[in-house]
Amino acid sequence: MGMTYIQKLLARACKRDEVLVGDILELPVHLAMSHENAALVINQFQEIFRDTGQEARVWDPDRIAIIFDHRVPAESSKTATNHKKTREFVAAQGIGKFHDIRGDVGGICHQILPENGYVRPGQVLLGTDSHTTTHGALGAFAFGIGATEMAAVWALGSILNVEVPGTIKVVVNGELPPAVYAKDLILHLVGLLSAEGANFRVIEFHGDTIRDLSTSGRLVLCDMSVEAGATAGVVPPDEETCRYLRDEAGVADELDLFAADPDAVYDRVVEIDASQLEPQIACPHTVDNVKPIAEVKGKKINQIVVGSCTNGRLDDLEVAAGILKGKRVTADMRMIVFPASWRIYRDALRLGYGSDLIEAGAVVCNPGCGPCLGIHQGALGDGETALATTNRNFKGRMGNPGAEVFLCSAAVAAASALTGVISDPREEN
Repeated sequence: MGMTYIQKLLARACKRDEVLVGDILELPVHLAMSHENAALVINQFQEIFRDTGQEARVWDPDRIAIIFDHRVPAESSKTATNHKKTREFVAAQGIGKFHDIRGDVGGICHQILPENGYVRPGQVLLGTDSHTTTHGALGAFAFGIGATEMAAVWALGSILNVEVPGTIKVVVNGELPPAVYAKDLILHLVGLLSAEGANFRVIEFHGDTIRDLSTSGRLVLCDMSVEAGATAGVVPPDEETCRYLRDEAGVADELDLFAADPDAVYDRVVEIDASQLEPQIACPHTVDNVKPIAEVKGKKINQIVVGSCTNGRLDDLEVAAGILKGKRVTADMRMIVFPASWRIYRDALRLGYGSDLIEAGAVVCNPGCGPCLGIHQGALGDGETALATTNRNFKGRMGNPGAEVFLCSAAVAAASALTGVISDPREEN
């Protein structure tokens, strides 16, 4: 019996000939990532060693990455103190993959890891963030865990009692129509599967559409796989994976490339004709409440947000700037843009996207998770409605349970900024 991509990855990681769905494994960890919640992990990590008489040392400082992104710059004395605590821990432990609040190395964790070449095919990658699934776009088995689990990983270098998950195979063929993007594809899939349709499973992406998709688009798919309940999303590595890692992430060492077996057994196979898709909107207050744009266009919007680990990459800013160039955001609209990293921010400035957005009336913020998370920057007022390229629209997600959030692509967001209502970018003049 053949193995899925994740089964083969786990077998390789554990040095076995095969693993079966349902097997319980102790997995060696190639990379462990945390953001500001590293302060919580530090507390739990030090507790492990409290009564042992041993010095609290991480198992391998080169395999830990810490990125400040959720509350940057610090919005409170509590956050600033946690940042300070984490900086001191990083220095004491010799952790090199540390990205502080800086314009040369900073950004959102799920962008920083790929663009710095920290993610490789075949890795087991853990993060104290649910959207760690993003990194499956480069062929890693990447998923989120809690602070206590991460503390144990820091101590042991492995994670215990991981059950080999079943896999849903998603096959996407056909050319994406104009003004339809990876964000529309994943919203359609989440709506199709439901918020719990992929629970305890991996979503494995295949098909001509996926092969033609850039790494940026693949990151969107894997990022939001968790919104269907998936443990992880993954795109088996191919030529595009190699191109991105070599040309954009600067990876020079050998890459471990492999694929699922042709006779692999899947829990379910979902086939999608991409040519039939239109722009999609996730309506309040769940990500799986997805409708084609025709059913919701005309809805009044108070705030537009373009950015996040989902759609804050250079191609997203290019799309938004292309629609807004030479035009003005409607007078009663607020538009906030926050790129996924400072590298992207600088490239957007160099290419003129930043000035196009600013001259149109958008406010371009520093890279970070603030507006998406709802605890720092861009909060909504009572009764207000936001249209965002972010990944979640739960009640209160953008800082106010009395507000509503709709999710969309960068193209829909930019087209809607010109009108003040949800608008179809295919009709934009």
